[in-house]
Amino acid sequence: MDIDARGPRFGAVVTTVVLAVTLITGSVWLLAWQTLAFALGAVGGVARSPYGWVFKKAVRPRIGPPTEFEAPEPPRFAQAVGLLFAVVGLIGWTAGPQWLGTAATGCALAAAFLNAAFGYCLGCEMYLFVRRARVRTE
Repeated sequence: MDIDARGPRFGAVVTTVVLAVTLITGSVWLLAWQTLAFALGAVGGVARSPYGWVFKKAVRPRIGPPTEFEAPEPPRFAQAVGLLFAVVGLIGWTAGPQWLGTAATGCALAAAFLNAAFGYCLGCEMYLFVRRARVRTE
């Protein structure tokens, strides 16, 4: 079942803010929260992530029904990619080296910002690339 295309973009806006504040403050706890949000989005899909829940309950009723839908698989894959970077960030900030945590968090922030500001989901594009490459090799 397709999802409201505005939901993942809303999640990207929140993620951008959370990761920016994480980098500014150096809060490992905030990065841990974002890691959990990515994990829930990767396992259950973006509609079941914390930001998806907020979108469904608080935002969508105020902006009306969706006019554009998208398949749930690419955003879910993007959440898994975000999860990978967040886990690497947590490892870097807790076990070292510090620069690894900062770099991984910065990469996740850059990808979230691309989606939030321009509607370009880097993880979704990676998903489509992998699918096309897999079809060609079969």
